[in-house]
Amino acid sequence: MKEFFKLLVFFAFALSNAALIASAQQSNEVLTNASAVLALSGEQASRDIKVSIRGIVTAAEPDWGGRFFIQDSSGGVFVENISSRQPAPGDVLTLTGVSFPGGYAPTITRPDWKKVGEAPLPRPKPVAIEDLMSGAEDGQRVKFSGIVRHAQNSGILLEAELTSGGYRVLVYAPMLPGIDPENLVGAQVEVAGTPATAYNGALRHLISVDVYSPVVTDFSIVKLAALDPFQEPLTPVNNIAQYRAGRSSADRVHIKGVLTYQRNGEDLFIKDATGGLQIKSRQVLSLSKGDIVEAVGFPEFENFLPVLDDAVFRETDETGADVKPVSPSVGDLLSGLHHSDFITIRGKLLDHLEERSTSPTGEPDIKTSLELQSSNLVFTAVAETLTPDLPLISIPIGSLVEVSGVCFLQSAADGRIQSVQILIPAAYNVRVLKKPSWLTPERLFISLVIAFIVIIAGTTWTIMVTKRNSALKRLIHERELDQMELQKAHDTLEWRVKERTEQLKFQVTARKEAEVQFKATLTERTRLARELHDTIEQTMTGITLQLNAINKLFEQDPKSATHHLGLIRNMVRRSRVDLRRTIWDLRSREQEQFDLCKALSIGVNQIIENAGMRVEIETTGSVRPLPEVVEDTLLRISQEAVTNTVKHSGADSVNIDLNFSDRYIVLEIKDNGSGFTPESCAGPNDGHFGILGMSERAKRVDGRVSIISRPGQGTVVRVELPITPASLPKTINEPADQTEIIADSHPHS
Repeated sequence: MKEFFKLLVFFAFALSNAALIASAQQSNEVLTNASAVLALSGEQASRDIKVSIRGIVTAAEPDWGGRFFIQDSSGGVFVENISSRQPAPGDVLTLTGVSFPGGYAPTITRPDWKKVGEAPLPRPKPVAIEDLMSGAEDGQRVKFSGIVRHAQNSGILLEAELTSGGYRVLVYAPMLPGIDPENLVGAQVEVAGTPATAYNGALRHLISVDVYSPVVTDFSIVKLAALDPFQEPLTPVNNIAQYRAGRSSADRVHIKGVLTYQRNGEDLFIKDATGGLQIKSRQVLSLSKGDIVEAVGFPEFENFLPVLDDAVFRETDETGADVKPVSPSVGDLLSGLHHSDFITIRGKLLDHLEERSTSPTGEPDIKTSLELQSSNLVFTAVAETLTPDLPLISIPIGSLVEVSGVCFLQSAADGRIQSVQILIPAAYNVRVLKKPSWLTPERLFISLVIAFIVIIAGTTWTIMVTKRNSALKRLIHERELDQMELQKAHDTLEWRVKERTEQLKFQVTARKEAEVQFKATLTERTRLARELHDTIEQTMTGITLQLNAINKLFEQDPKSATHHLGLIRNMVRRSRVDLRRTIWDLRSREQEQFDLCKALSIGVNQIIENAGMRVEIETTGSVRPLPEVVEDTLLRISQEAVTNTVKHSGADSVNIDLNFSDRYIVLEIKDNGSGFTPESCAGPNDGHFGILGMSERAKRVDGRVSIISRPGQGTVVRVELPITPASLPKTINEPADQTEIIADSHPHS
């Protein structure tokens, strides 16, 4: 009746949590207790359902990175708090966060918590060890008892391994004052704490359960074991699995015997006058075969055969003994006799195998296995070494060998022996008594197979040769006919290749001529566009300025207007000269006595006439005649730069500096106008080609144009041209890319 009432309460609590979860999902409400979070499925917990609880921190280790367990009246839940800020056990928190599937059970993540006080830890709930190890009590504060099988310091914590009801559980608790962890082995203890599961995150499967006890009082000793178990009476090896009145699981037995085999850090085997025994121990202490060893440990069964588990051992002061193997019969071995005893047995080698792994101490471990047969028993002899055991691997298959080592049996529940394994201490414990004869049944069978294959191959080859000889004559005649046809086809192909080659040569030549004509046309169009821009367009700009002046002065000052008309006539006359020069380009500069400085002065003064500007032209260096293309480039660039100044800058003075050096000539046109902003500069896409024309002209003679401008700080146009023989005109097939605009040109240039 009482159990039925508990089941009814649990069922009602589960229904209320299910209703609370459904309500929270539908109305965006908040889960307010730990059990509601734990009741979520993995899919539900992944929806970030809001959580708000108040509880006591039950576990929070410093190496958890801020994570902790919190428990309220309904249960305990884990909090994913990835932070350097971490509460302590016993802190009372108000916490908000969202649900998360977790690796095993649902958890709370992205928490925002606040400490509101401190309180004693919740009273632990007594649980059966089966429920604890099933993972059902994950995060809940529980209480259970067990026997300490191993204890050691782990940082600032006590790490104790307990057994209870056939299960093993690891407990982490504060160090017990005044108690050596080794003295806890065999003690009966009662533990309160919070279970935490280790799991396979990909499968969400439970692997193991550890318990964290945050306070000293959570780990209480019910009964200590004997202070020195080595003082207990000795027990014969074959008596540890026999009945003893008053025996308990906490009792350790004391045995002594001769060491026959050891795997350091894993186990060792001893024997006395009554038999042999496997001793499992984590203790690392190298001993030699024949040493007299004492050990204390817990009797247990593995594969239904006795073993001394969680043992500690030591070497005695007694003189070592010579270990002599016994020679049991196959029937004795199959009856379960001589388990862990040092025996010798003969058998026929069926196979051998070498495996490489790592021992518990971290050293390389090479395991050489020999599969042997003795009568109706097939068994395995194993030697573990640090290097390959060549003598064992080199034993021929089929040899009769004698093996001496520790007999390791595996038994079924009904007592029948399932397998026999001999652990070989060293290679010299294996002796080859008789090697197999060369003519084994396997080799005889292989020889017969090879002979049969040779006969079949010879017969087949003879038949094939006969058929091929008859077919070869027919093929020779057919090949002669094919060769004649091939020669005809070859002659025809040569004629067609020659004809097609001539056609391709003609087409390639025509294509190249078309490309040359296209490039020449493109070059000439570019040159004409530049000349028209630098002559007629600039002259038209000057005429426009003069006409504007005449328009203003015509009624007020006709005399001045007449003067401007004269200037316009001069400009038109010069424009005719420039146009004629551009079209025909037949004048000889050597006969003209061209003066670059004078040409600059005349051209610039015509542009700025009546613009209210002052022009200063200076020359430095050794003034000398320059190549025609260089002089023409400097003149056209200076005209374009001054035209831009008149149009856009609002300047009242322009300085032109012409510097002659041995290899370069540098032209600088500087005004004190308004300057400009690079982002507002117009270009060819907007119908303005001034900067493009200057850059193309400079590039044609391997020169460079730099334009420096800042708002309110005027503009400097710097042209640097080489005056070496390399200063020859070049074909320009792409936009100029040598203009360095430190702050771009006037917006409408």
